[in-house]
Amino acid sequence: MTDASLPKPEPLVPQQPLSRRMQSWILFVTLVAILAWSWSPAEMYRFTAIFTDWRNMAEFGQAFLKPNFLDWRAYVSDMVVTVQIAIWGTALAAVVGAPFAILASSNISPTWIVQPIRRLMDACRAINEIVFALLFVVAVGLGPFAGVMALFIHNIGVFSKLYSEAVEAIDPRPVEGIRATGAHRLPEIIFGVIPQVIPLWSSYALYRLETNVRSATTLGIVGAGGIGQTLYESIRSFHYGETAAQMIIVVVTVIIIDMISAQLRKRLI
Repeated sequence: MTDASLPKPEPLVPQQPLSRRMQSWILFVTLVAILAWSWSPAEMYRFTAIFTDWRNMAEFGQAFLKPNFLDWRAYVSDMVVTVQIAIWGTALAAVVGAPFAILASSNISPTWIVQPIRRLMDACRAINEIVFALLFVVAVGLGPFAGVMALFIHNIGVFSKLYSEAVEAIDPRPVEGIRATGAHRLPEIIFGVIPQVIPLWSSYALYRLETNVRSATTLGIVGAGGIGQTLYESIRSFHYGETAAQMIIVVVTVIIIDMISAQLRKRLI
């Protein structure tokens, strides 16, 4: 009998342990159950209206097909203010969020410090920028400074979360080497931790700048300055041509910032 006539052995397919497969199925069933539980409260049954009433959306959208750039200089000026709000809010949060990130890192700080700091940062992230903007408008009055402070407080929580995850993923060997020389905790952080995470931290800051430009656009609705205030007044006055022009300026600005930020992040990482 030749080798060609012998039956070929079936390839061995690795089998996952039963416990692992059960966990996957439980996770899948739980996800389906959560979606089913959220179906009615989220009114997902109304999705058919998208297809049956699309003419209403088309009729409303026609009003935006003729953008009015007659006052484009004022729109661009407001958009520049919006970008400046985002820059300052991001810069302050990126700097102030760094020490909070160190305190929230489980491989650097003890648990009795980590947990309270994390809960405080959770609160900063959980409260929307518009809520903070309303508080600061009451405190400091209408204008861009309220928007800066709103982005600053909210993004402290965001930066501390992102930064602390980067710190917890560092290589511990440089820190241990510095500790072996008898250095205190602060030199360990400055010379062992910061050099490892600074490129990733810088990348996070650029990414958040993109997001904050979009967020700063909406803060004007509550009087926190920028193009959002002009946009809200145009919508409320049914001036859809001016609204369309302002939206185009916002989109173009965000695209430009995204392209610049993407190139800078590639150089940092």
